[in-house]
Amino acid sequence: MTEVTGRGPFPEGGKRIIVYLLWDPRGDVDDYVDYKLRRLRPFADHIFVVVNGDLTDRGRARLEGVADTILQRENVGYDVWGYKTALESIGDGLAEYDELILMNYTWFGPVNPFEPVFERMDALDVDYWGMTDHGKLRPNPFTREGVLHAHIQSHWIAVRPSLFLSEEWRRYWAEMPQIVSYTDSILSHESRFTHHFHSLGFEYEVAFPHRNYSTWHPAFFDAEALMDDGCPALKRRPFFHDPLLLDRQAIIGRRYVEKAQELGYPVELIWQNMSRGSQPKVLNTNAAMLEIMPDVDISYDTAKPLRIAVIMHIFYTELTRELFDYAANLPSPYDVIVTTDDAAKARVIAEILREREDPRLREVDIRVLPSNRGRDMGAFFVGCRDILRSDAYDVIFKIHSKKTVQENLNAGNFFRRHQLMNLLNSPGYAANLVALFQKEEGLGMVYAPTIHIGYPTLGRGWFDNKANAKKMADKIGIRVPFDDPSPLAPYGCMFAFRPAALRLMSDVDLGYKDYPSPKEHFDGSIAHVQERLFTYAVNELGFHTKTVATTRYAAISHTSLEYKLDRMSKNIQGYPIDQVGLLDGAGDFLGGGFFGYLKAYIRLRRPRAIPLLRSVYVPLRGTYRALRLATNPRAWRRARPEPESAELAVDDMELL
Repeated sequence: MTEVTGRGPFPEGGKRIIVYLLWDPRGDVDDYVDYKLRRLRPFADHIFVVVNGDLTDRGRARLEGVADTILQRENVGYDVWGYKTALESIGDGLAEYDELILMNYTWFGPVNPFEPVFERMDALDVDYWGMTDHGKLRPNPFTREGVLHAHIQSHWIAVRPSLFLSEEWRRYWAEMPQIVSYTDSILSHESRFTHHFHSLGFEYEVAFPHRNYSTWHPAFFDAEALMDDGCPALKRRPFFHDPLLLDRQAIIGRRYVEKAQELGYPVELIWQNMSRGSQPKVLNTNAAMLEIMPDVDISYDTAKPLRIAVIMHIFYTELTRELFDYAANLPSPYDVIVTTDDAAKARVIAEILREREDPRLREVDIRVLPSNRGRDMGAFFVGCRDILRSDAYDVIFKIHSKKTVQENLNAGNFFRRHQLMNLLNSPGYAANLVALFQKEEGLGMVYAPTIHIGYPTLGRGWFDNKANAKKMADKIGIRVPFDDPSPLAPYGCMFAFRPAALRLMSDVDLGYKDYPSPKEHFDGSIAHVQERLFTYAVNELGFHTKTVATTRYAAISHTSLEYKLDRMSKNIQGYPIDQVGLLDGAGDFLGGGFFGYLKAYIRLRRPRAIPLLRSVYVPLRGTYRALRLATNPRAWRRARPEPESAELAVDDMELL
């Protein structure tokens, strides 16, 4: 054991350096980073930001406003080699400081003030300390053997001179192996650091240790309790991790957001960052971003009215009154832009409007379009291009005379009501919906939840549109990750939005010829692709999306979903995360899926039978592949690659 010298509390008037590791797939610096670093500034004599990968001019300018040093490097080696590079850059200058903090971008904060934590930890006679820690696990989930030692989590590790000026410290970083995977990062640094130096005689403490909580990983499982106890850091992972795991552990991300907001943290910083970096359906689920609102106005601020317009495409004139009845529920004056494909229809619409009295309806602009190509979508992006690109309105509602004639009457009528009622059900409800835009400046779009009654949308919402959606997303600069198996989208194309939030799509110069004829309005065509890209385009610009529902619809939807899930779960044991793993394994018959199904089933029913199954499965599959290849090489070109292991996927918990 090493004899440690120079240990002591952080001295009054001492100097502290913070090395902050930042990675952003776009090279940007989101608002939560700027907010955090500015509030760390009073506690740091030097802020050294290491940027792994790209950095935009705007991002650099933002960092220059708060950082003393900016080091941009190639995005290799994960956080570990970012820290290593920074330490090499600082060199002997580190001896000027009384504390070094290694921290990264993987948390929001401060949700609680930093001051009490620094005061408490500064007084401790330790060599290093952390904000939160992870408990001991046996076996190590990454290696399936041995121990994952209890360790300080790497988003905040503070080190005193007794450690960072030691030979052991120099050797630790000099001998750091190349980091080429997330697992390498965990095994070679995060889970190793604490135990390694403690075994050498260095002492440490944790500001909010797991021993004080009911779980080995409170930063993920018990973040609300951490915030109650004054922890300033809220980890980002609960907002983008697998919702099935959160469901299994009863982790409610919305409670984390509400607690942070209660403590005064500007939660729009969470929405901005997570909207750009997460799969929208995952975020919508984890943070429970569905707003169920009453039909009584409880939130609209009449002193701050928004400029509102309604874009209506009316193909079926018999639905004109219904659409205007819904629009009449808006809480403040509004304009209507009507598009239709025929002059005779325009006259019918005008005649109907002459019969109506609506004091809030200011102007109606009826536009007869030269083409019905693209139906409501062509009318929206081409026929109303001037409206979408102007700054005349704060919020626009897009609705249309939807009939869905290819479906049965009940399904078609329900689909139309599903969208219209969840946008403009009543005066009180519409007021509450518009109030969402008043309260949340970053809210870009709202629409009804995914249709699932009368339609097989769940599990296949991309239908035949995903490949073309990816091409369009690449073309217009959408990098928000796609959801699977279904996109978060306004199915049926009725929604409310801020024009600024939709600019990635509305600024594209389209003509009617870019859309197929109404008779060729099928999956894979541009209108169906656009329908599924709305959320991704909005989120790419840093706005967030919410789904909205009336209390009545929520009752109908929930009971239907509960019954369907109950029936589908009848013969599949386990929690949903187990059931989904089982069903996903049954996708292909002999490409591994069928046996994956059996392995998953046996894992739930008879775990000890897995080795026996593997002994039969591996040679049988190899024989089948050889025969198939010998008899039909061309047909086998699309065969699935061999999995890396015959074992089932490691539990998702290891990614925490």
